[in-house]
Amino acid sequence: MLGSSQTIFSLSHSQGITFCQQSPDFIVPDKVPPCNLKTKSASISIVGMGYVGLCTAATFASRGIRTIGIDIDQARVEQIRRGKAPLHEPQLDSMLKNVVRRKLLYATSDISVAAHTDTTFLTVGTPSQPDGSIDLSYIKNATEDLGNALREKHDYHLVVVKSTVVPGSTNGTVKRFLEQSSRKVIGAELGLCANPEFLKEGTAINDALHPDKIVIGSNDKKSVNELAKLYRRFYGATLPPVILTSPEAAELVKYASNAFLATKVSFINTIANIAEKIPGVDVGTIAEAIGLDPRIGSLFLKAGPGYGGSCFHKDLQAIINYSQNKNYDPILLRATEETNEQQTSRVVGMAEKLLGSLPSKRIAVLGLAFKKDTDDIREAASIRLINQLKKKGARVIAYDPMAIPNTKKQFPDQIDYAENAQSALRGADCAIIMTEWDLIRKLKAKDFQEYMKTPNIVDARRIYDPEEFSLLNYVSIGLGPRQERNS
Repeated sequence: MLGSSQTIFSLSHSQGITFCQQSPDFIVPDKVPPCNLKTKSASISIVGMGYVGLCTAATFASRGIRTIGIDIDQARVEQIRRGKAPLHEPQLDSMLKNVVRRKLLYATSDISVAAHTDTTFLTVGTPSQPDGSIDLSYIKNATEDLGNALREKHDYHLVVVKSTVVPGSTNGTVKRFLEQSSRKVIGAELGLCANPEFLKEGTAINDALHPDKIVIGSNDKKSVNELAKLYRRFYGATLPPVILTSPEAAELVKYASNAFLATKVSFINTIANIAEKIPGVDVGTIAEAIGLDPRIGSLFLKAGPGYGGSCFHKDLQAIINYSQNKNYDPILLRATEETNEQQTSRVVGMAEKLLGSLPSKRIAVLGLAFKKDTDDIREAASIRLINQLKKKGARVIAYDPMAIPNTKKQFPDQIDYAENAQSALRGADCAIIMTEWDLIRKLKAKDFQEYMKTPNIVDARRIYDPEEFSLLNYVSIGLGPRQERNS
């Protein structure tokens, strides 16, 4: 069993791990032979072609590592086979088209082909249950199906859990289902590692190609050796620090990382709410100053309407539930979540204060995605905002360059949608900025004045210059009342 965590910095040998030597600038030739599923030419398989799985598959394939993407959704499989990404992520479409054309990535719904690869990554979803705990049913099903596929395989096979799971899941649920279905033993015929992902939507491809760390949790050295060898081939001389630890610690690393980042967001939003009470204070100045302290850092100190996306809320709820089941109440993490929920209500309150009341008022919501450069609206502050506005009787018209199709699934006819920002503003009583898209950022004060019925603006993303908007009814998160300057 591996002892305390260790970090690999050597590029050739460390802790008994032998890496194959491969140029970091390894270029795949233009002409490559077809991906033959009956040979070892396809070296890895990835189960789950969602956001994490597809980005991981595309980047592995881009480095010449033959990859099979497996998903139960046949429509998604067919789309990937055509070289078309079923989700929006910068660089993914072009990369996917390239690796599919060169037959480095093959998509299928048949999990039995995993037996023709050396390593299988599990990247299926772990959604929240009503009590905040994670639903492991997708992991259980995928693991059982994979084990059945590996039952007749005679060679060693490594299974890597990239899905976000609470501590004990890899060594418990995954190991149990994998051994039962495959009739093999972990540590002998099979290897097992926890290897959490740290991809950020909007920069996932770059994150996969240039990570700041790799975390590997396993109880046997052969599993570590095999996974480290794969990463050494992938990264070559640019291999980042690799943390070797137990599966449970690796699983907790992911939750600790997301919980800390979410806490930074709620912290700066708390300071922003204080700043709003003080004349002449802008939270941006506060964030810039404290961010220069290397102990704090500037990342995730951007005040706004609250965090969203598929990870922060889900992961905080999961680790809170997990901790409470271990008889520990994580007060700080609960406060982080409560602060985030309240932040959206504050944005609604700002609009209400500008307008006097919300019933029958036309509100333009600019931005629906939880952040720019994605079409993801999961747990987005904009969705919480729209729900609250509708409850107060407001009429909502929304615009987003990417996320309207996803939003229509949630609000098919309860709100109106605009083709562009100007159309959304036309005749509006108030505009609320919810996503920092560049094309929304480029709007000028005169645009709001020209198109709106009354130019009331709530800048929940702090993307505009308060001086430019000083002649309008403009409020911004974290911006205190104007202070008259002495001449």
